[in-house]
Amino acid sequence: MAESRPLGDPRVLRAIAHPVRNRILDELAASGPVRAADIARLLDIPANQASFHLRQLAKYGLVEEAPEEARDKRDRVWRAAAPAGYTVNLGSMADEPGGRAAVEVFRSSQLARMHAVIDRTFVIDRPKGSGVFSTSDHVLKLTDEEAQELRQEVDDLIDAWADRTRGRDPERRTYLLLQVVQPYPDADSTSHPGPGTEE
Repeated sequence: MAESRPLGDPRVLRAIAHPVRNRILDELAASGPVRAADIARLLDIPANQASFHLRQLAKYGLVEEAPEEARDKRDRVWRAAAPAGYTVNLGSMADEPGGRAAVEVFRSSQLARMHAVIDRTFVIDRPKGSGVFSTSDHVLKLTDEEAQELRQEVDDLIDAWADRTRGRDPERRTYLLLQVVQPYPDADSTSHPGPGTEE
């Protein structure tokens, strides 16, 4: 199984904080290699805008051309540079020059994205045929080692499904699975400040 690639450049973090670029990376992960026209259709954006965002992602090494997928020399097909995705250590990134600001932009972007995902789950009057919307929460007593083991098992299960379903099958739609594993805060602490915040 491929390893995820760590990101260490704050400029890259800013690049993927953009919601369209984030969605492009999601589509590449779910579908495999795509053309700008495919992205434009999937995201309902102009083709030139899709091309621009793909070039920006390529500039930072997040996507690359897949010439073996092209129909001819003029056909540009793109794939994720790291098929297994990326990892970000926000604490380390915040210590880099320009890192703290990039981390805040990224955190704000991700929080907005997660809020929108949860919000859509609780829509009451959803049209029939809109897909499966589900949320669940579970509370377990775990050691830190067990929590890590559980997280890895869930990741492995999702990776197996991704490998099985990757492609552009018109019968399939792109689903987003959001996984959060964390302990409840200590009784004497109601919040934990992140990078860029002060107590």
